[in-house]
Amino acid sequence: MTFTGELRGLLPLRPAPVLTRPVDALAARRLTDSLGTRGEPRRPRRTFSDLLVFRLDDGDAQASVVKHPRSARAAASLAHECEAVRRLAADERLGGWRRLLPVVEERRLEGPMPLVVETCLPGVEADVLLRRSPELARRVTESALAAIRELHTVTGRIEDVTARVAGWVEPRLAVLAEEVPWCRRGAGAEALSVVRARVEGELAGRRLLVAWTHGDFHPGNVLLAQRPGTLSGVIDWAGAVPEGPALLDCHTFVLTMRHQLAGREFGGVVADVVRRARLMPEDRRLLAGARALPSGPRAETAVTLLTWLWHVAGNLEKSARYARSHRWVADNVVAVLGEVLAHEGDAPAPEAARSARSPGERRERTR
Repeated sequence: MTFTGELRGLLPLRPAPVLTRPVDALAARRLTDSLGTRGEPRRPRRTFSDLLVFRLDDGDAQASVVKHPRSARAAASLAHECEAVRRLAADERLGGWRRLLPVVEERRLEGPMPLVVETCLPGVEADVLLRRSPELARRVTESALAAIRELHTVTGRIEDVTARVAGWVEPRLAVLAEEVPWCRRGAGAEALSVVRARVEGELAGRRLLVAWTHGDFHPGNVLLAQRPGTLSGVIDWAGAVPEGPALLDCHTFVLTMRHQLAGREFGGVVADVVRRARLMPEDRRLLAGARALPSGPRAETAVTLLTWLWHVAGNLEKSARYARSHRWVADNVVAVLGEVLAHEGDAPAPEAARSARSPGERRERTR
């Protein structure tokens, strides 16, 4: 690796705002002018996923949020998000739930100044609220899980997921192998094979809810009204899929909540689950209350690994910054895969895993 590559790997995922603020303010002004509005761009900021985001308020109409992709990956993510929101908004089954969706006012992803303009939903991000009031964590989590399960219930169905599991796993393993050199050979490649075997072997034959899945359902993507615990919006649908493993959204929220409240990397939280071979008791209670807890500790570990896989692959697809960050890779990829290898013998063979399931699950599977 060149010196430049080594240096980039040591830089933070997002540059310090004090260094980028003048350039970002100028870009936000130009983007606003290109919209032909007199609105004033407010608080432009760069996200981890290569977006420049700012609020636009012209004093008359409802405020808007402008998203400007700063890379081809970010533009592709925005295009996917717009299509997902369009399909969800047109789905009559959602009824009043659609009030939680942003409305795309303008989509312009071609040309020198690409952007997407969305309505500015009311409320504050849950992660911001919880930094001020961590005692609200349980109430916020229960409210968020109840809201996303409503989406899952009205758009999904229970089915044997044997034929789907490889499609949920293989493309995301390929992203890791493509983006993270450590995963292409040696211990990294071996660990990915173990992840594949554990997740596919444990989930094959299970009957799970398959539904519209947000794919990145964490506190930063949930907006809360002034009354604590009342959801007013769900944002960032770039990872949404119409036929995903619905319980993944609940696991993502619970694990990310633990990661944020404890001030630890997400990979560290997942590595702890692999090491213990089951979720924390409080997390199990929350997931059971949302009807998103698979039976058996091995299944808990498998779903946790699937959740981790979607999380890290989604980040890698959004921005090349993640793969270039040595620290992010070490804390969120190597840490988890190291534990997977260390506990490789803990996973049962696929047939043994299926035979060990509860009688109730086996009856469901044979209906």
